Amino acid sequence: MAERHLPVRPDLEQLRHQAKDLLRAVRRADPSALAELVEHHPGALDPVLAKLADAQLALARSYGLASWTRLALACRMTDAIWRDDAEAVRELVRRHPRLLHESARGVKRCNWGPPLSYAANLGRQCIVALLRGLGAADLQSAFARACLQGRIDTARQLYALGARPATDALMGPAETLSAAGLALLLELGAAIRDGDGNRLAPVALVLETYARDPAGKHRCLELFAGLGIELPDTAPMALHRGRIDRLEEHLRRDPGLLARTFPHAEIYPPELACHADESLALHGTPLAGTTLLHQCVDFDELEFARWLVQRGADVNARAAVDAEGFGGHTPLFGCVVSQPFRVGLRRDESFARFLLEHGADPSPRASLRKRLRFVADEALHEYRDVTPLTWGERFHDRDWVSPPVMRLIAERGGHA
Repeated sequence: MAERHLPVRPDLEQLRHQAKDLLRAVRRADPSALAELVEHHPGALDPVLAKLADAQLALARSYGLASWTRLALACRMTDAIWRDDAEAVRELVRRHPRLLHESARGVKRCNWGPPLSYAANLGRQCIVALLRGLGAADLQSAFARACLQGRIDTARQLYALGARPATDALMGPAETLSAAGLALLLELGAAIRDGDGNRLAPVALVLETYARDPAGKHRCLELFAGLGIELPDTAPMALHRGRIDRLEEHLRRDPGLLARTFPHAEIYPPELACHADESLALHGTPLAGTTLLHQCVDFDELEFARWLVQRGADVNARAAVDAEGFGGHTPLFGCVVSQPFRVGLRRDESFARFLLEHGADPSPRASLRKRLRFVADEALHEYRDVTPLTWGERFHDRDWVSPPVMRLIAERGGHA
């Protein structure tokens, strides 16, 4: 059975319902429910004799917590922090002092950290002051999380309490495209480097990160440019930077620019420490060999896409096809298997609607292959002769597939 993932803000009432649902499924001998109970219940339990407490225990352990009691405490602590209820947090710590130093969500691997760091993620300054006063020790982690999330007032509060930028401090806000966090850390004297001393690593991370925040990426790159880091004068970099003035100049010099396809190394320049491995530049539908319009789809640059189409970009332009026959997809494919959808930035169909309203074919065919990274299945998957709809239907990880876009394409006559 696959492990469950506890949300950042778990809901105790919802978890109670899940436990009851699990018990009901066990009692009707549902195979998956029985397997879950056997896998996660620590005792040799006869499913026929299972009670609600057994289902709750199995559920808690499937989420990575030792007991239902610990899961309930995690829900109460995180809920109190979200509600900015300092008194509720104080009472929880008074009754359960260990909570001060354990993950707020109760799970072993949680980058949101103990309650102090968790509160810093949300900018809960009263709770930050309370927890530090009660003896919370994760000051550095809390400071890093505040910078990563762009909680600048909270980061300054933690700095005043003694936190200082780590040697690789810029990597956090580079990952989340928090220009405000980067600017604060630079103001406080943070070095431009990663933990190994690579000065270009934060720049590469801004370009290759899973996060999608066009305005944030633009500001991050301008910060680095202002500090003397030389960014290539190319059309893809102009798009990364949000520099229409540079795109206009490139188009003036090269009237065929909008039909050009760009190799991976021009989109993610190795001279900026970007990886040669295409899968480490985190995106949805493959980008190597694509036009600027394809790149706009993945970067969620809808306004730039409008600008390109107004100047003659072809909404049915095809990506380059490699020696093994993979490629040839149009920008619409990128709306179906979508990084902006995966990270929650674009959950609607507006980008696909824009392309279709400007003449995009709903059923072009192409062959694609894709390897996702930092997921359970990192294998390379191949999809031969697919339309946008079959690309979405067959794609091996549903978290990347946009149902609103799939519905819209079907409504517009798209077919498998």
